[in-house]
Amino acid sequence: MKLKGHRVAVCGAGGFIGGHLVTYLRDQGVDVVRAVDVKPLDEWYQVPKGVENLVLDLKEKDNCCKTAHGVKVIFQLAADMGGMGFIENNKALCMLSVLTNTHMLMAARDSGVERFFYSSSACVYNGEKQKNENVTPLKEEDAYPALPEDGYGWEKLFSERMCRHFEGDFGLISRVARYHNVYGPLGTWTGGREKAPAAICRKVIEAKSSGKHEIEIWGDGKQTRSFMYIDDCTKGTLAITESDIDEPINLGSSELVTINQLVDIVEEIAGVKLKRHYKLDAPKGVNGRNSDNTKILEKLGWEPSIRLRDGMAKTYEWIESQMLVGAKR
Repeated sequence: MKLKGHRVAVCGAGGFIGGHLVTYLRDQGVDVVRAVDVKPLDEWYQVPKGVENLVLDLKEKDNCCKTAHGVKVIFQLAADMGGMGFIENNKALCMLSVLTNTHMLMAARDSGVERFFYSSSACVYNGEKQKNENVTPLKEEDAYPALPEDGYGWEKLFSERMCRHFEGDFGLISRVARYHNVYGPLGTWTGGREKAPAAICRKVIEAKSSGKHEIEIWGDGKQTRSFMYIDDCTKGTLAITESDIDEPINLGSSELVTINQLVDIVEEIAGVKLKRHYKLDAPKGVNGRNSDNTKILEKLGWEPSIRLRDGMAKTYEWIESQMLVGAKR
């Protein structure tokens, strides 16, 4: 199913990925008619023009029905989430997103929506397979037997099953992508919900501008991750939605780095070298996580490929510009 010309709604459009997705879809000729988020418009990361921008709490079913009315495709990215610090300390809030996903699926079914995209997460994967920094890349089947990230991961895995059964029982075609650590400009970089790439950029900028060349790193810095630049995320999201991939699939970079190496990259971009202090009691998540891209290469002939160094340079530049604006106020 090619989405060009089809009327679609994007849920969570005021967020980082959702805002970029609206722009990308419209650039590809997709008719985005409705963008929805719970945040006030002045808190959206991007406010698209020529789109019906609605401020609605999608945990309420009536608001989901308003969102689904008159569209053929729904991109469901709305969720209460953030970086590891937020996820580990707000498990109940994260799990409440199950209301949004359930009510959006019900509204999509009742409104005659033809295709439903759900943004899942690598947090669904069995924690026993992520204890070693030298992690074996995670295959889609590694989500079972189920032992996901407590709170956020369980909610994502449950919602994946909801999509599966709404397709089986009601014929609502669903596509599910498991996002792996998405980063880039126009996202959260301070306040407690930011993820590692943005947090490290901010910390390096602060250390450089203050002249105090020190940085605090959560954990021992040896934990490993892959990070996907936002442009790869939006491209992959559309491709998966249009595809015949009927099971959850990884959408992430396979370029594995330690957190220490991520700091190395940002230091090199900034032209500084910092003394590192390790906060061993801070939330740090699993020891190792990487995306096995065998299936997406097989199905799409493509995988996320933007180099971490290139994406981090753009992210650093944008965060630095935001901090300079803030300093002038």
